[in-house]
Amino acid sequence: MAIQWYPGHMHKAGREMRAALREVHALIEVRDARLPWSSANPVLAELGDERPRLVVLTRIDLADPELTASWLDALNHGSGDGLVQEAIALNLTLENASTGLPRTLDALTGPAPTNRPGPRTAMIVGIPNVGKSTLINRLAGRTIARTGNEPAVTKRQQSIALPGNVGERWRLRDTPGVLWPNVENPRSGYRLAASGAIRDTAIESDDVGVALIEELLPRYRSLLEQRYGDGLPEHEPVAVLEEIGHRRGCLGGGGLVDFDRAARLVLDDFRSGRLGRITLETPQMAEEEAIGIIQLRAQKEASKEARKKKSARRKSSS
Repeated sequence: MAIQWYPGHMHKAGREMRAALREVHALIEVRDARLPWSSANPVLAELGDERPRLVVLTRIDLADPELTASWLDALNHGSGDGLVQEAIALNLTLENASTGLPRTLDALTGPAPTNRPGPRTAMIVGIPNVGKSTLINRLAGRTIARTGNEPAVTKRQQSIALPGNVGERWRLRDTPGVLWPNVENPRSGYRLAASGAIRDTAIESDDVGVALIEELLPRYRSLLEQRYGDGLPEHEPVAVLEEIGHRRGCLGGGGLVDFDRAARLVLDDFRSGRLGRITLETPQMAEEEAIGIIQLRAQKEASKEARKKKSARRKSSS
């Protein structure tokens, strides 16, 4: 499934970010710890150029702690994302979660140039609904950026001063959450939709719910049964969603399961953490799926060339 949800303000934001880069000394890329690969935007990697880049994994209170540790190890040692210079994980539900981040930036970027006095600028980037605004508010010590449970809350860039001696060294540039025009990896598309990075109106909830259950069954079946009861069907995600709908009273006409209601229930339980601490992808899965994307691109290019040759033969024979 190709997901194409690209509001107009995101296209504008991408242009503005490129224009603002000349005044930026470092990038802080915010990702969702439940999907550290799928929530990394390849467009943002292009923006980074050679500037120091710090990846911050958020939502760690909702993510599998063992896999968060695995991802930090992978990101900090060159696998999972060859462009990452350093990665840290923050629980932004804690008010003091971000206190060490400026020191991490200092260590990553080195001393400020003596010929340019004043604070340097760190641009905060990321896809929608990964916690950028919450991180900014934590760093600023006050409510600067509007937060929300829906994607695309931030609509424009803004420059933000930081308090105390941190403000003498750094200031922030907030940016809207930016997605890319086409999500090539179908599994990434479903994961993004399940996490709330894509508006629920952009894709049918029952499709996302089935895809989420398919991801959960191999590694988190026990959490599903703790939440919805033992004896769920073994391997068929549609049957699992139907059984959950029966058990939770998500019924429509004729006593049939309303799959949309059942899926929304499961998605809400996942997003809120009521289903448990879950990470939808591992570094190994990311590597395998990245290879799949390369193969898919090659297939598309081969098909394109075949169509061109076929068209040329038709023209030459007419």
